[in-house]
Amino acid sequence: MKKKILTVLAAIALAGAFSCSSENKPLKALIVTGQNNHAWEVSHIAIKQILENSGLFAVDIAVSPAKGEDMSAFKPDFSAYKLVVLDYNGDRWPQETDAAFLDYINKGGGLVLYHAADNAFREWTEFNKIIGFGGWEGRNETDGPYIYLKNGELVYDNSPGAGGSHGAQHAYVLNAGNADHPVIKGLPAKWRHARDELYDRMRGPGKVKDILYWAYSDPETGGSGRDELSIFTVDYGKARIFHTTLGHAGKTLADNTAMQCAGFQTTLLRGAEWAATGKVTQPIPADFPTETNVSLRKDYKE
Repeated sequence: MKKKILTVLAAIALAGAFSCSSENKPLKALIVTGQNNHAWEVSHIAIKQILENSGLFAVDIAVSPAKGEDMSAFKPDFSAYKLVVLDYNGDRWPQETDAAFLDYINKGGGLVLYHAADNAFREWTEFNKIIGFGGWEGRNETDGPYIYLKNGELVYDNSPGAGGSHGAQHAYVLNAGNADHPVIKGLPAKWRHARDELYDRMRGPGKVKDILYWAYSDPETGGSGRDELSIFTVDYGKARIFHTTLGHAGKTLADNTAMQCAGFQTTLLRGAEWAATGKVTQPIPADFPTETNVSLRKDYKE
């Protein structure tokens, strides 16, 4: 009898250990890349390192064929992942891939839009609703309103004009929006981002849900003179969508200042966890930038 009880207790303990290890198992993430007007060969590696160095994610890469090549076999299995990160701006996917992506989103998938991914697929209306706003690729008033802040209020501006621009790269201050959102809760209300592009004059048919950080696009650097959304979430069905315009890739992983910014890495990682799970478990890092000082992580980890 005693032996039987011990056997049962051992089985319970083993089951408990298995349960804990399952809960602590890294979340599966997929980075979609392979075409971009930016250095995707650098950016997707940096993103992979940021996600995996945290211990929160196990990352796969889906690399598309090169521009102009046959895309018919490019069919990532989005459904196998808790998180999809788009680092892609290039040729249109096959219809089957479009459908699989929409199915993933409509079933509540987690999505991170990174930098120039919001330049992609101008003609795909549903995609543009998913990303909130976009720029370049000929976008204009037919693609949706300008979306920005004025006197602290979100503006959807139907004025005519080209969508998407930025001035000279420079370091700039980001200002918190919804400070209670899990992605930025506890982070500074203002922090200085390392030298980067500051996207402005962005427009699209989507609905912004939470403004996380915004920045003033100074005309002295060639900017719009508006308060522009830099990091936000998108209101689209059951999906959790995190959109960051930050992180212009450098020529190499070593020469990659915007992505080495501790603020960029922290917000990307927190946004990724929130998109995948709906919550953020990460502590506030000690090296997060201040309003006056940039902070860099050249090894892509805290």
